[in-house]
Amino acid sequence: QVQLVESGGGLVQAGESLRLSCAASGSIFSITVANWYRQAPGSQRELVAGISSGGSTNYADFVRGRFTISRDSAKNTVYLQMNSLKPEDTAVYYCHYYLRGFDRRNYDYWGQGTQVTVSS
Repeated sequence: QVQLVESGGGLVQAGESLRLSCAASGSIFSITVANWYRQAPGSQRELVAGISSGGSTNYADFVRGRFTISRDSAKNTVYLQMNSLKPEDTAVYYCHYYLRGFDRRNYDYWGQGTQVTVSS
């Protein structure tokens, strides 16, 4: 079994920064892809950023240039540095991992979500 624990959300003013973390623990052989999603009230969950096992990254247009995804493979932890936050970034942020277990099977897991609120 694998657990993802998120941290780092909070309430900030527009223009400020936050750093989210998502730490995975359990039966993890390797992490293939790690993503951050977000979901605002009344909206669908949307992809914010992703990072592959090779370090390749991708970003949604609405965060490109402001957010940076990174990872510490030794700690099975992925980060989302969020700069120049806007009120429209307000949402619950979720991490999502595609990973391979020690049984060599592929799994995907979601974090519990962390609230990010940006005031104007």
